[in-house]
Amino acid sequence: MSEPKIFSWIKSTCGRAKYEELASRAGLTARLRLSWFVFFAALRDLNLPNPDQLSKSDS
Repeated sequence: MSEPKIFSWIKSTCGRAKYEELASRAGLTARLRLSWFVFFAALRDLNLPNPDQLSKSDS
């Protein structure tokens, strides 16, 4: 299974884990909480390099 496209915005491993947890919940309040989280996680991770696009030679 491929990773969600949102992972290009949420770059930290803890943020991605939290996204997976929140995305699995059902209900209106859960969707609002997920939207709130995605907004602030994307802002926080804006300056981080995307770990999916780092080459092996950069390590």
